[in-house]
Amino acid sequence: MTAEPRAPGPPSRRGVLRAGGAGALAAAGGALTGCAAGVGDGVGADGRVTIQMWHGQTDLAAKVIKSLVAEFERSHPDIRVDLGGGVLADAMLQKVTAALAAGSYPDIAYVFGSDLASVARSPQVVDLTAHVQRGPTPWKNYWAPARDAVTVNGRVRALPALLDCLAVVCNKKLFAEAGLDLPAAGWTWREFTDTARRLTDAGKGRFGTGWPGTGDEDTVWRLWPLVWDLGGDVIADDGKSIGFATEGVRALEVVRDLARDRSVYLDPKPGSEQMYQVFVSGRMGMVLTAPWQLPDILQAGMDYHVVPLPSFSRRPMTISGPDTWTLFDNGEARTQAARTFVTWLTQPAQDSRWDVEAGSLPLSRRSEDRPAWRAHATRTPGLAVFTEAVSSARVRPVHPAYPRVSRALGQAVVSVLLGRSSPADAVRACADESNAALLIPR
Repeated sequence: MTAEPRAPGPPSRRGVLRAGGAGALAAAGGALTGCAAGVGDGVGADGRVTIQMWHGQTDLAAKVIKSLVAEFERSHPDIRVDLGGGVLADAMLQKVTAALAAGSYPDIAYVFGSDLASVARSPQVVDLTAHVQRGPTPWKNYWAPARDAVTVNGRVRALPALLDCLAVVCNKKLFAEAGLDLPAAGWTWREFTDTARRLTDAGKGRFGTGWPGTGDEDTVWRLWPLVWDLGGDVIADDGKSIGFATEGVRALEVVRDLARDRSVYLDPKPGSEQMYQVFVSGRMGMVLTAPWQLPDILQAGMDYHVVPLPSFSRRPMTISGPDTWTLFDNGEARTQAARTFVTWLTQPAQDSRWDVEAGSLPLSRRSEDRPAWRAHATRTPGLAVFTEAVSSARVRPVHPAYPRVSRALGQAVVSVLLGRSSPADAVRACADESNAALLIPR
C-alpha cells in the first residue's frame, strides 16, 4: 500500500487491503442508499458537539492519536472527540459496512485507500471537494499520491491519513560477506535478482530477499511498480479490462526468477511478520519495505542501507499506499465538527508529529519542512530515501473493482512463486477474473 497495514506491528500501518472485504460492501449496497443518519445530533446541553472517531490504530499509533485528540480538545473546547468503538484498521471495512447498513455510524473512520471507492458509494460519505479548495487544508501542498488516494471520480471523498512508499533495505554485513557492492539509485530488476541469488546461502539458511505469499494486497502492491515502469496500468484506458496483460507477464518473470533461484523467502502468513523477522535476524540480504519498518531494524542493531526500488528503465518508480480519514454525515453540527478536527489533524504541525511518532511520511512539503520532521530524518538513516521517493510514487486506482483485481493478481503472484504457473498462464487467469469484475457497472 496505504494505506494499509507497520510490521511486525499493526497491519493498518502498511496501508494494505484485505481484498475480500469489499464484496461485503457491494452486497450491502441496497441498504446503504436509504439508511438513516447516525443516532443523535451530538450537541449537548452546553452546546458542545461530540463526534465519534474510529481511528483503527493500536499500540504506539493509538497513543499518538489519543494525545493529539487531547491537544485538539484543549484548543477547541466546543468539540469533544469520542475514540470509543470501532475496530483495528484491517477490519474497518466490514465494521463500517455494517454500521452504514444499520444507520448508526461514526463521524470519522480510518479507511484504507484501496477501500475508499467502495465506501464512497454510500451517500453518507461526506464530499470534501469544496472544503479542501477553500479551507485551511494544505491541499495544494500535499504530495500527489496523497491527493490521488482520496479522489474518487474527480471528487475529494476523504483526507489523507498516512503516506508511505516502497524502497529496498539492505543488510550491509551480508553484502560484505558476499563480496557485493551496495546497490545505488538507478539499478535494474535484473541486477536485483542477480544480487538476491548471490546473497543466498542455503547452507546457512540465508535468503537474498523475501515476498509475502498469502495472495493478499501485501503480496500484490509490490508488483505494481514493475507494471507501471513497463508502461502498463492496473486498468486499461477503456475501463473494461486490465491494463497489464503484457506488462504483467514481464513483471512476473522477475518473481519467477527469484523463485527459480530459490533466493526468495516466501512468507506464508498474513502481515509479513515472519519475512521481517528473517530479515532483522540477519538471514535475508534485502527486503522491499516501507519506512514503518525502520524502527524495528534500528532496534535490532542492524547496519543497513536504503536504496530506491530497482526499475527496468533505470528511472525512479515506486508505489505509495495512502490511507484515509473518511467522514460520514451525521447532521450539520457533527459534520462541521468532524471537518474541523481532521483539518486540524492534517495541518503541518500535527501531521509532522504524527509522522515522527507513529511512522508515516509527511503528507505535504510544509510538513516535511517542520523542525520535528527534519530532526527525525537526520537521526534515522535512510529515511530521506523514502521521502525523496514519494515524488515518483503512484497509487493504486481508487476504483470499486480494485479488490477483485488485487485478489486475482495475488493468486497469480503466489502461483508463480510456488512454481505452479508460468507468468503468462498466471496473467491469463488473472485477466479472466479481473475483466469480469471490471464489466460490473460502477
